[in-house]
Amino acid sequence: MVTRGFVVPASELSERFSRSSGPGGQGVNTADSRVELSFDVTRSRSVPERLRYQMVCRLRGRLAGGVLTVTASEHRGQLQNRAAARERMARLLRAAAAAPPPTRRPTKPSRGSKERRLADKKRRGGIKQGRRGGWDPS
Repeated sequence: MVTRGFVVPASELSERFSRSSGPGGQGVNTADSRVELSFDVTRSRSVPERLRYQMVCRLRGRLAGGVLTVTASEHRGQLQNRAAARERMARLLRAAAAAPPPTRRPTKPSRGSKERRLADKKRRGGIKQGRRGGWDPS
């Protein structure tokens, strides 16, 4: 489940397994513990039409041919890597489907903040002026 209104069925996810270069010691030579999880964002029937364009725009740097791919190889076991890849995929899709933040209404600095800034500048200038030594010709 990505959001309340957006659930990706397991049938639309594609998993591929390979040997991991990560943790596992000698077991790495025989176990296919690395997981590649793929999801076709552009052709999926589970993605609502109102979200599809937004998701493709937000994920455009991560998509290859409209397919989002996530890999996980930080655990020794394949099951843990599968869970990590699914969680990473859900996090990416959730962020891509999230509503855009409200637009910021620009405001002017307050009078007090301007006065404080100028007072700090004057104080700092006084400190630096005090460091200047007068030239003593004797």
